[in-house]
Amino acid sequence: MVSAKQRQSQISHKFKSEGKKVLLAAGDTFRAGAIEQLEVWGDRVGVDVIKQAEGSDPAAVMYDAVQSAKSRKADILICDTAGRLQNKVNLMKELEKVKRVIEREVPGAPHEVLLVLDATTGQNALIQAKTFKEATDVSGIVLTKLDGTAKGGIVLAIRNELNIPVKFVGLGEKMDDLQEFDAERYVYGLFADLVEEEEATEEY
Repeated sequence: MVSAKQRQSQISHKFKSEGKKVLLAAGDTFRAGAIEQLEVWGDRVGVDVIKQAEGSDPAAVMYDAVQSAKSRKADILICDTAGRLQNKVNLMKELEKVKRVIEREVPGAPHEVLLVLDATTGQNALIQAKTFKEATDVSGIVLTKLDGTAKGGIVLAIRNELNIPVKFVGLGEKMDDLQEFDAERYVYGLFADLVEEEEATEEY
């Protein structure tokens, strides 16, 4: 199973391999072990992690991270946020605050807000996308677990109802297994079985 932290390391690896200087910000401050987990993945790809103590205000972490990115002349700052808080209202308010801090410190930022969705989630993914779009104006989706039998057809509904494009897809655990979304390949994958059945019928 690939964790969200691992996905962020894959994104970091992608940008770093393109010659960009990347930093990670550990904004998932309340879940036990989340900061350490991000650090482990950051070390594996050679990317520094900006952090504070467990339980710190995520917005304060982002403020420090933005200042660090500026001073280090980083090209890309990837901000990790909590994804599994029990109180959804508090989570949304926290994300809104994080976004405000980043906007204040860097005009026009955040330049990309990515929502990581599990392709096996089904209809619940649409509900998640709606909620997060309202709070943070999501600009793209990272669709994970496409390496199994899941086809992620819910993405069509998300695109149709919310106009949020899929930017990346997760196909496995290796660093190169996070790939840019290929719409043509994706659509073929959705209907491959149908096409094969039709071709088999025609041959018969």
